[in-house]
Amino acid sequence: MYARFRYRSLGRYLRLCYSLSDLALFNMCFALALWLSGVSLGGDHKLLWVLVNVSYMAVLVRNRGLKHKDRTILLDRVVADGLISVGVHAMVFLSLSELLSNTLVPRTLYFVYYGIMVVALPSWNVVTRRLVKAYRRRGYNFTRVVIVGTNKTAERLRLQLESDSGFGYRILGFSDVRMCEAFEYPDDYIGDLDILPEYVKKNNVDQIYYILPYGEGCTMQRVVKAADDNCSDFFLVPPADQSLGRGFELHTIGTMPVLACRQNPLKNQFNVFVKRAFDLVFSSVFLVVVYPFVFVPVAIAIKLTSPGPIYFRQQRTGYAGNSFNCLKFRTMRVNRDADTCQATANDKRKTPLGNFLRRTSLDELPQFINVWKGDMSIVGPRPHMLKHTEDYSKLIDQYMVRHIVKPGITGWAQVNGYRGVTDQLWKMERRVECDVWYIENWTFLLDLKIIVRTCLNAVKGESNAY
Repeated sequence: MYARFRYRSLGRYLRLCYSLSDLALFNMCFALALWLSGVSLGGDHKLLWVLVNVSYMAVLVRNRGLKHKDRTILLDRVVADGLISVGVHAMVFLSLSELLSNTLVPRTLYFVYYGIMVVALPSWNVVTRRLVKAYRRRGYNFTRVVIVGTNKTAERLRLQLESDSGFGYRILGFSDVRMCEAFEYPDDYIGDLDILPEYVKKNNVDQIYYILPYGEGCTMQRVVKAADDNCSDFFLVPPADQSLGRGFELHTIGTMPVLACRQNPLKNQFNVFVKRAFDLVFSSVFLVVVYPFVFVPVAIAIKLTSPGPIYFRQQRTGYAGNSFNCLKFRTMRVNRDADTCQATANDKRKTPLGNFLRRTSLDELPQFINVWKGDMSIVGPRPHMLKHTEDYSKLIDQYMVRHIVKPGITGWAQVNGYRGVTDQLWKMERRVECDVWYIENWTFLLDLKIIVRTCLNAVKGESNAY
């Protein structure tokens, strides 16, 4: 019993170490900012050290409310949390400083301090999380797990828990009322629920995951009691079909827990504002500063190489299933099949100039006009022609989910190789999976990451850009 409490204390101390290291970083960076700004630590300036540490309390309060766990956290989320923590600290610190009329402090100190912190804290968070994961991969700081259930959901849970050794989960075995005949891990079956309480106690089990159907009599109460009696954490896992393999979100109606089967960060009005503000600023700067120098030579070249308009306008499916006119530089000769047939590698409809525009992605640049108008976003699921929406919505589950956000010039599917013609159904299925993942895991930093990868791909060229 002592060994389990010793481990669980280490688990608590890990988060304490995170907090203390972050606090130390805030103080070291402030000392560096003082030195760079030429401010001596004397007189009223000593108060600033107190404010730095008091303001960090607001960061601690904010971090305690985070839903995600440190074990399975994404790198993008680690960086985003670091930036948000800097923002929270800045708001409290600057407010307290102004409230106390600290007029002797030069304003440049604040700019230098938070300029350093914007880089230092996210970087430090990435380093510490990677160190902890490396520590866990060596077999330390692990969590002992028992899974109650031997169905397909239990097998999927095992794969997720073991998908990265840095998560630190050690699966001791499976228990069930009776083992399913098709269970893939029979050697890991520890026995029925009668032996579970003694097994949990003897093996210092830290977490129990319950995945049995809810109609199995009083089995859940027995498992909960086994967890409570041995101070183990109990987790209820919905026995969901694989088609529901997405992020769930817990809500409550009164005292009744309710699971929403999809997370959509872009339902949050602040996130919507951030994304739209970025789209407006980015597209406005591009259309004023860059686009004229691209449009003039491309427009002249299109007119000289083939008859027809400069822009190709096509009805595509946008936000909430509504259609809009998607703009592109025309890369084909005028033809009747433009709204039903995708371009292929050796498509005879394409002009030589069109091949170049497609290979370099220059043909997509007029869509910044769509972004400025509000029909599209810089990043999002690529809009498909109406014919494809009609056909694929009947063939692919979750296809219409991609329309609960605005379509984008580029997206997660495109930077992961699923770009170009979808001549086989599996290609569109992979594209839809990427689009749904993007919707459920959206962050502003993820958008920036996709933009950078898109620019790099455009410079290198893509074999399936045709």
